[in-house]
Amino acid sequence: MESKGIKIMAKNRQVYHEYFVEEEYEAGIELFGTEVKSIRAGTLNLKDSWCGIKDGELFVNQMHISPYEKGNIFNKDPRRPRRLLMHKQEINRLYGKVKQDGYAIIPLSVYFKNARVKVAIGLCKGKKLYDKRQDAAEKDAKRQIDRAMKERY
Repeated sequence: MESKGIKIMAKNRQVYHEYFVEEEYEAGIELFGTEVKSIRAGTLNLKDSWCGIKDGELFVNQMHISPYEKGNIFNKDPRRPRRLLMHKQEINRLYGKVKQDGYAIIPLSVYFKNARVKVAIGLCKGKKLYDKRQDAAEKDAKRQIDRAMKERY
């Protein structure tokens, strides 16, 4: 994803361990100036963050943006809900999936795209314990194959 005009600021790597990511979307995010400056400084954490739909609007919850050092009175609550900007049809489609099929909407990464802050969100379905074990076994097998190939050559 690191292409022209895109600079990744934070990734939520744990999502791929805990969920199957079915679809990915790009959304804008409504921020204050000091929050953008704080993100530029890299003080952003997506761990335990999730998205919810309230009154037809999409919000990201529990995303931690540390207060900007030079922001004084303009700083906002680090974990406040922040509105995501998407088309109404996309939000309605996501709402239908979450209500009926047991999906969750989870932020995957936050990045700058041509000076604008964007959030990649995923429509995710939870993994069972045996799925996690299977993924770990596949990862371990791949690591052993790579190690064997490296020793050979």
